[in-house]
Amino acid sequence: MSNFCYYKGSYKVKVLTKSDGYWIIEALENFQDYVDYKKVTVKAGERSIVLPTDLYKKKAPQPPIQEQLCHLRLAK
Repeated sequence: MSNFCYYKGSYKVKVLTKSDGYWIIEALENFQDYVDYKKVTVKAGERSIVLPTDLYKKKAPQPPIQEQLCHLRLAK
């Protein structure tokens, strides 16, 4: 199995294994991620276990952070 997806809509990864709750992916590029509120550098070739809801078929812009949403609501 070698499906290509985008982790959190931005980073290209390859899906290695699918199971009921989690998928094992391999990073195809370097990126920064947060694990337990700590910033972690993920290097190309590293494998991770992620939720399938964090993977997207197409590259998509990241949603605005909560602070930006709050300012938009106040502006209205």
